[in-house]
Amino acid sequence: MSVDTDSGDDRMEKINVRVPEKLLTQIEEEWERRGYSSKSEAIRDALRNWVNPPATLSEETLEDLEKSREQAERGETYDADEVRERLGLDGDE
Repeated sequence: MSVDTDSGDDRMEKINVRVPEKLLTQIEEEWERRGYSSKSEAIRDALRNWVNPPATLSEETLEDLEKSREQAERGETYDADEVRERLGLDGDE
């Protein structure tokens, strides 16, 4: 393992990783297409997501969001101001 510096104050450590040839080919095809400046940047991003996975929504939540979107498209929803007016609330309560 060797230590290097990146374009900031963060010290970088270099590691050697062996990957299957097919995976390396996929990485080489994708990193630039996805907007990364290098394969190393893409791999660092993937490792960050592995260590701290992004939040995911449950199937139930996704279904509820879809139902809500459909209701909004049919005009079956009300915005907060309309609800306050219908309930006689002035917003200070």
